[in-house]
Amino acid sequence: MIEFERFELSNGLKVLFHRDKTTPMAVVNTLYDVGARDEFEEKTGFAHLFEHLMFGGSVNIPDFDGPLQRAGGESNAFTSNDITNYFNHVPAQNIETPLWLESDRMLSLAFTEKSLEVQRQVVIEEFKQRYLNQPYGDVWLNLRPLAYKKHPYKWATIGKDISHIVDATMDDVRSFFKKYYHPNNAILCIAGNFESNYIHDKVSYWYRDIPKKLKPARIISSEPPQNDYRELILERNVPADAFYYAFKMSHRKSFEYYIADLLSDALGREKSSRLYNKLKKELNLVSEISSYITGSLDEGLLIISGKMNNGVNLEKLDKELWQELEAFLGKPMPQIEIDKLNIKIRTAREFQDQGLLNRAMNLCHYELLGDAAAINEDINVYQSITTENMLEVGKAILQKKNCSLLKIIRKNT
Repeated sequence: MIEFERFELSNGLKVLFHRDKTTPMAVVNTLYDVGARDEFEEKTGFAHLFEHLMFGGSVNIPDFDGPLQRAGGESNAFTSNDITNYFNHVPAQNIETPLWLESDRMLSLAFTEKSLEVQRQVVIEEFKQRYLNQPYGDVWLNLRPLAYKKHPYKWATIGKDISHIVDATMDDVRSFFKKYYHPNNAILCIAGNFESNYIHDKVSYWYRDIPKKLKPARIISSEPPQNDYRELILERNVPADAFYYAFKMSHRKSFEYYIADLLSDALGREKSSRLYNKLKKELNLVSEISSYITGSLDEGLLIISGKMNNGVNLEKLDKELWQELEAFLGKPMPQIEIDKLNIKIRTAREFQDQGLLNRAMNLCHYELLGDAAAINEDINVYQSITTENMLEVGKAILQKKNCSLLKIIRKNT
């Protein structure tokens, strides 16, 4: 059980406090309700670019990392299609340092041409190195627009095209900050060994004077139902042919989401999974295979991906995979198998929750979903899933007309 308190400042900042008496460290985690799905199609990659810009210094504090490092702390951040998250890890006695730094850049981030150009080049190099110049790097740049036709999930967090970052202007950057980076669009979680009144006082001191703004309306094009099988074949300089089957699945708040997550585990989570046993151990078609979900807030994807053994063609794999899925859906999964999957999920969750930072980040995430208390209820949802649920949702998701297949084949040299 992860216990926490919740309060809200008059400027709309939602605050969660999780007390842990066993650690000398503290975490300050700030989640902003903005991700790549909030971008315009002609100006993508801004959420990720802004993650970098937030470390460029504020009007009052030109060096974000310096004071934190002198306080024995460290910081980092990540961007997804749904959120942008900033976190700080620091000795508990220095908790005010990250509160000072985070509140100040929320209030008055410095916008300089130098900072924009530096971070622009960092993101451009990241785009090239991670997505364009390494094997399989452009998978998501191609798989997303294959699977999504309307929803902004059709572009990756890094952006749709590198030119969007190249052409970003100072006005673009200022506008993005003004719209999304304010108390009413953020969730702050503090975790560590503190008294509740102390946290209330310190958060109020550092954040209460930041002006309140209206939370931006989110108008996103909904993705129409998929009723056609889609396939894209790309030739690349890769060591082995690879495959990515993407099936549409339900949004994060639905019961079907949990069922799809359990389905993906049954199909390809570990060496005991159905697809691993059939396609690797028995038929020896693949060198690796896995199944997972994207975890998206809106309609997401269940992915089956892997790499081929030398001399095995993708057509053979495709035939055997669909036959195995048909067999999988041919009869209900035994309850004992579902119980074993749930044990693994519970074990993984308990292991993850050992980390103070993970607890803080997850509390923010569940609060974004509607209620941080759900962090303690997820396991019960998984355990309520029946064999009938698995069969029904499996048949709805694992259809050819609901599938987008990306094949990466080795370029002949």
